[in-house]
Amino acid sequence: MLSASSSDSAAPEQDSAEPTLVGAPARPAPRFRLDISYDGTDFTGWARQPGLRTVQGVLEESLSKVFREPVQLTVAGRTDAGVHAEGQVAHFDTTAELDPAKLVHRMARFLPKDVRIRDVRLVPAEFDARFSAIRRHYAYRLTTAPYGAEPLQARSIVACRHDVDIDAMRAASRKLLGLHNFAAFCRRREGATTVRELQRFGWERDGDLLTAYVSADAFCWSMVRSLVGAVLAVGEGRRTPDWVGGLLNETERSSSVTVAPAHGLSLIAVDYPADADLAARNAQTREVRTVPSGESCCGG
Repeated sequence: MLSASSSDSAAPEQDSAEPTLVGAPARPAPRFRLDISYDGTDFTGWARQPGLRTVQGVLEESLSKVFREPVQLTVAGRTDAGVHAEGQVAHFDTTAELDPAKLVHRMARFLPKDVRIRDVRLVPAEFDARFSAIRRHYAYRLTTAPYGAEPLQARSIVACRHDVDIDAMRAASRKLLGLHNFAAFCRRREGATTVRELQRFGWERDGDLLTAYVSADAFCWSMVRSLVGAVLAVGEGRRTPDWVGGLLNETERSSSVTVAPAHGLSLIAVDYPADADLAARNAQTREVRTVPSGESCCGG
């Protein structure tokens, strides 16, 4: 059953037999994790924006109606307009009675067809969808078919030249692995660091389908699509792998990097530590990242 207390002052049913202690700290509301997937085509990104259709806006509005109380989501990664997700993660706190299995079933009928809550689970209070994450995994999908993407895949696969050199793309991608300042690949945000640890950037081919798998502890704004765009320029023969490596010397967004189209990108998974390590991970994530002095700026 999904219900909320009739007033903010009403005690939860399970606590009705316990005395109320004057001055005792309020018990934190239980925290729940949501595993979410969506087709980002018709959304203006994840983050709520007045007057625009966003994933966060649609989910919060729907959940708030179900629980009859405001629901605010914290997300693992704020995807841009047009970007998809197969493994997005968010959390929220609620005092409402919640049966996870029933909520998944009910939201399947309540939400529009381009967004789904795939799983709901109770998590420790220390779990934070954003700050507890160890790494995020993205996939970027391209097709080299001469006719472009199949109609049923056109919203999630980008057409590219049929003769791209995947070996050159792999060589270029390897030069970016490691802890670096990725300023050349990121849209600037005031006060935000562009230091990231790129842990995986590999390419796989399956017939006409090319898929880039990109994993890092975190990503800055437009970073994944910029990485793909730079490496694709190498595959098309317009740039060299050394040029890609040299971009790590830049301290500002590079105008020579083309950002790949949004619809080829999907957030496919987010990794988290064991429950006992959540608080430590939260503290570590909040630290400002820097590249250690003496470390090579151009990995690989």
